[in-house]
Amino acid sequence: MSNVNSKNKGGRPLKFKSPDELQKKIDEYYKWANENRKHITVTGLAWFLGTNRQTLLNYENENSDLYRNIKNSEKAKFIDSIKCAKARIEMEYEESLFYKNSSVGAIFTLKNNYGYVDKQEIVQENREINVTLED
Repeated sequence: MSNVNSKNKGGRPLKFKSPDELQKKIDEYYKWANENRKHITVTGLAWFLGTNRQTLLNYENENSDLYRNIKNSEKAKFIDSIKCAKARIEMEYEESLFYKNSSVGAIFTLKNNYGYVDKQEIVQENREINVTLED
């Protein structure tokens, strides 16, 4: 059974018939990547799903033409599946920042996720300079 409204409004149909089917394939990708010692990536997920990176990102965009025939409740589930998958991929990247004996990863995530900044304080003192001109 399809979640498409009875009137065909045109456009390419979704690759996945339901958000549950999409989520199942995402979970299969995680398992495949683990079994094959691959890092999980957005492009890798797109490849595994039989699509490309841009189409996958379009699934995350609520204004995408992909959703013109889909009920809002179903659209929200598709979007959530992609956002959750990307969050997991992002988590993996962030965790990898700490694998080396360096503080660079910690500094990077503190700056980009917690508002830390490098700042340099310059103290300027106003000093009076007396110049005398003589003939």
